Amino acid sequence: MVRWWHRVPREAVVAPSLAVFKARLDTGAWGNTAVVEGAPTRGRGLELDELEGSVLFLGGNEVKSSAVVKYSSAPPQAAFARLQEKTDLKLPPANWLRESAKLGAAGTTILGNNKKSKPFSSFGMAYDFIDSVGNDVDVVSDSENIKKLLKIPYSKSHVSMAVHRIGRTLLLDELDIQELFMRSSQTGDWTWLKEFYQRLIDQKWQRKKKSKEHWYQKAILSKFLYYSINGDGAAQPVPSTSKQHQEGPVSGESDEAGEASWPAPFEMPSSLSEDPGASNQGLKNDFVRNILWTFEDIHMLVGSNMPIFGGGRYPAVSLRLRDNNKPINVLTGIDYWLDNLICNVPELVMCFHVNGIVQKYEMIKTEDIPNLENSNFSTKVIKDIAQNILSFLKSNCTKEGHTYWLFKASGSDIVKLYDLTTLCEETEDKYQNPFTMPVAILLYKVACNMMLKKNQNRKHYGTIRTLLLNCLKLLDNGRHPQIIASANYMLSELFQLDEPKKEDSTDFPISGNSDESYSEEEEEMPDSDENGSYSNSSDPPDDNKAVAIIKSVGELSVPEKYKSVHRIRPSCAFPVCHGTEERCRLVLNYVLEGLKSVDSSVKKESDLPAADPSTPIPLKYEDESTSGGPDCLEKQMALFLDKMGSFQKGKHSSQSGMIPGSWQYKMKLQLILKSSKAYYVLSDAAMILQKYGRALRYIKLALQCHDTYCCLCASMLPEVLVFLCQCLTLCGDIQLMLAQNANNRAAYLEEYNYQTKEDQEILHSLHRESRCQVFAWATDLSTDLECQLSVSCKCYEAAYEILLFSNLKNQNPEQHVQVLKRMGNIRNEIGVFYMNQAAAVQTERVVSKTVSTTEQQLWKKSFSCFEEGIQNFESIDDATNAALLLCNTGRLMRICAQAHCAAEGDFKREFSPEEALYYNKAIDYYLKALRSLGKRDVHPAVWDSVNWELSTTYFTMATLQQDYAPLSRKAQEQIEKEVSEAMMKSLKYCDIDTASARQPLCQYRAATIHHRLASMYHSCLRNQVGDEHLRKQHRVLADLHYSKAVRLFQLLKDAPCELLRVQLERVAFAEFQMASQNSSAGKLKTLFGALDIMAKTKGAFQLIKKELVAESEQNLSPPDSSTSLNKEEVLKLLSIFESRMSFLLLQSIKLLTSTKKKTGGINEEEAVLQTNKQVYSLLLRATANRSLTLLERVEVILNLLEQLTRNSDTGSAGIQ
Repeated sequence: MVRWWHRVPREAVVAPSLAVFKARLDTGAWGNTAVVEGAPTRGRGLELDELEGSVLFLGGNEVKSSAVVKYSSAPPQAAFARLQEKTDLKLPPANWLRESAKLGAAGTTILGNNKKSKPFSSFGMAYDFIDSVGNDVDVVSDSENIKKLLKIPYSKSHVSMAVHRIGRTLLLDELDIQELFMRSSQTGDWTWLKEFYQRLIDQKWQRKKKSKEHWYQKAILSKFLYYSINGDGAAQPVPSTSKQHQEGPVSGESDEAGEASWPAPFEMPSSLSEDPGASNQGLKNDFVRNILWTFEDIHMLVGSNMPIFGGGRYPAVSLRLRDNNKPINVLTGIDYWLDNLICNVPELVMCFHVNGIVQKYEMIKTEDIPNLENSNFSTKVIKDIAQNILSFLKSNCTKEGHTYWLFKASGSDIVKLYDLTTLCEETEDKYQNPFTMPVAILLYKVACNMMLKKNQNRKHYGTIRTLLLNCLKLLDNGRHPQIIASANYMLSELFQLDEPKKEDSTDFPISGNSDESYSEEEEEMPDSDENGSYSNSSDPPDDNKAVAIIKSVGELSVPEKYKSVHRIRPSCAFPVCHGTEERCRLVLNYVLEGLKSVDSSVKKESDLPAADPSTPIPLKYEDESTSGGPDCLEKQMALFLDKMGSFQKGKHSSQSGMIPGSWQYKMKLQLILKSSKAYYVLSDAAMILQKYGRALRYIKLALQCHDTYCCLCASMLPEVLVFLCQCLTLCGDIQLMLAQNANNRAAYLEEYNYQTKEDQEILHSLHRESRCQVFAWATDLSTDLECQLSVSCKCYEAAYEILLFSNLKNQNPEQHVQVLKRMGNIRNEIGVFYMNQAAAVQTERVVSKTVSTTEQQLWKKSFSCFEEGIQNFESIDDATNAALLLCNTGRLMRICAQAHCAAEGDFKREFSPEEALYYNKAIDYYLKALRSLGKRDVHPAVWDSVNWELSTTYFTMATLQQDYAPLSRKAQEQIEKEVSEAMMKSLKYCDIDTASARQPLCQYRAATIHHRLASMYHSCLRNQVGDEHLRKQHRVLADLHYSKAVRLFQLLKDAPCELLRVQLERVAFAEFQMASQNSSAGKLKTLFGALDIMAKTKGAFQLIKKELVAESEQNLSPPDSSTSLNKEEVLKLLSIFESRMSFLLLQSIKLLTSTKKKTGGINEEEAVLQTNKQVYSLLLRATANRSLTLLERVEVILNLLEQLTRNSDTGSAGIQ
């Protein structure tokens, strides 16, 4: 019974032959065995998860080689049968060319009867190991091609290979000129190459027939291998029950994961998998083994069909048949050595024959092959050849998507490299090159594979973009619209629309935007002996088509002769977008190309409504005369909500005839959604730049894209609905900003009506599917302020309805809060708009004395807006904004009160109950606002504002009650009580201590309140008769409030008249008290008190003088109305002051004179009397002089007050 070798057999542990094998390991020939992770399997092949490494020491030179079998369709190796001597290999064995159950489906391939490798064999491997292509592997090729390249310096035979570059990886395929030219006479595929070959290389080309000897050697080798299968039942043909293994691309990602991450665009287009030409072109991976071979620093993915047998004592051996009469040569030795290295076979078993008769067997270790007699070669030289060829190819095969031809004529020493793509372009049909499609599909597949992992490393974006751009260059839109559309969508996906404004330089290296993947590598190499000459100046003229030339194959043996000057991993820099608009425009450009591909592939184009893509689709705007105002929005909103509900009812058809579920349908949905997002980002960017017309145009395009998406899509995804909410919210913001910046409406209109050709073409593609415009109401540029505000509000309401309708409120709490905040804000704006309109109507009212219905309607609208806004803010616990809206509602109530005030006639005007009602309502709303805030720390500015408004309301109400007392309804005492209470509450909410911009206003308000209260109590005292206790109380209160008013007015530097008036009232109050006094001493005391008050007005007069001086100096310059003094008021107060001062001085002189006669002279009183007489005399002269200016009169008063002040202390002491 034969056991196939898979790993080192477990039974071998007890086998005596193990010691021999171990001894070989210990000697160092195989000292580097290591274990790695399992490789992916392909089809029904076996998985080999051991890496077998070897380091060979030959002639003092070290050559490193290791191999990992990534895939094998062969069963474990069969032990070979050692043939007896004299066995005739010319006779066929019984099992010849028959399938064997032991060998499985790949049996005939293993035993060497496979056909020659096909021209696309490397592409089959690349498709299966897509993870390795472009990144980890340097070369993908058939092992025969690798051997042929490494034997170039030793061999005179011709070399003809096609070379393609994908990222870092080179794909090598045999280009059998003879076979291709034979085929060209039937298919016409390679006629251009045949003409080029005959014209420049071999003018007398003819097909060379293979000799009989070649076919004879091939036949006996095949028979020998079949004989070598262990003899048990070998002659009995066994029918095969196994099916051909299925090929499939190997990917690190599962299908489920891929579909979850990426929708339709990243699934492999069905046209690729169903392409019948693929198998004919040899795009399947037909190799028995795919091996990841590392030779020195070169990583290669190699396909091999070499038969490997188990050798009893040894894990694996390769079998070779040699003619004993022909000595082994260097080429054969290199062949055997490389085959064993690639497959990691430690032993070579050679069977020698003479004329097909077996003579003997000989076993040779792999590391001894380079030292065989007649076959000596240096492994170091082979290593140098490999490195030089790879460097030469990498330096010159620089363009992805191009097909390069490496050619060496038979017997020639010159190796030439041609760019067949450039030559093919002269034929004006790139599809004359049969490599075009396989290369394009491979570029696409590699990009798809990287795209699935794009979130792992954004540094790969540049590589993905380069792969896709090169793929698109090779494809024809008419033949492959699906791949083109998908590639364009992937290109658009690379640009992150929602990334932060400042781009991270570590993710995107700054460099130019280049469509070529290796633009920096395409510079011509300088002529240099050290690096090899790339110049063709000394070559015959027929070589001018070659990209590069190796003048002599001997150069390849020179170490580092063709040292590559290029990076191992060329950087494909992602283009740096210098702004959001540039990034979005790139995305839209790719989206448009994708849409064109989809549209071109959809049938029934003749049935479409006629539309010219070159004619702009008008973005009309309506003025207020045609828009119908905000009322028509209700119907449009109802239609919109009905449309939202219809998403659940069934599928929507497209006008172009796209079938739901087809690739066109899926792709177009993705492209439309991407364009919608790009327009949204453009709109947001324009909003930040305050280009509101442009922002509205972009959001209109975004919503039009969304309209088409809705018409095509049977069911709405939650993410799409959330995005729609964001669009409507932004649209609401734009309409609000347009309303608030009405001055620039002409500029915004110009921005709004501008359209690029790209936008027109995208709209044309959208209108192929649907012309529904659900959101047209939201994106018109109206010239009516009310309409703009109303549209903004409806946008927010629509966004809120979507969140509620789709149950997305809880999944997107932040979005929900933002929408409610905006709803509250816009309702506040509309409320203020109606409130201001009402105030304007009120001020314009002249003829009618009653409140008009227009005003009342505006109040109601404003009030309902404020109420709804308050509810919005309270629902999200936004106390600050709720307080602001309550404050605005209070202001509305005050406007209502003022309207009723204005409605009253000036004749016999009284404070009406309606006024009181609305003022009290205003007070209630202000108090609610304070309760909403809770404490000042929540928002000091809002708290202070509400307090001020509340204080103002109380003050206004008290003032009106005091000035227009409703005596017809209430008693004087009750009115006085209510006024007093309102004034005190106003004082309570008037913060005079906190330092702020409003502090002087608060101080002035408080001083005015104290002044009014003092005046009221002063008036009560004058009119009061009877109750002495009440009179005394009023006297005390009046005195208290006068003194507080004076103290506060003295703090202010800009209220001298008010201070003067209060002081004069205090003097009048003293005179009133003096009139009721009987004793001279009492009268004199009160009199001196009044004069003292007069003296204290000096500060007020100094302020007046300062302002008068400043005003006289400013007469030369333009007058400043803000600082001008009310001269009439000053003159009036000055006249009163002079008369009262004159009266007081006269009374004091009389009283002092009478007192002096009775009691005799007192020195202090005598001095006061003299001073008063002197001052009185001067005052009389001053008042008599009518020629004095106001400033001079003020100066006179100041001088007189100065004299009084000097003697005031003396006088007081004398009286005491």
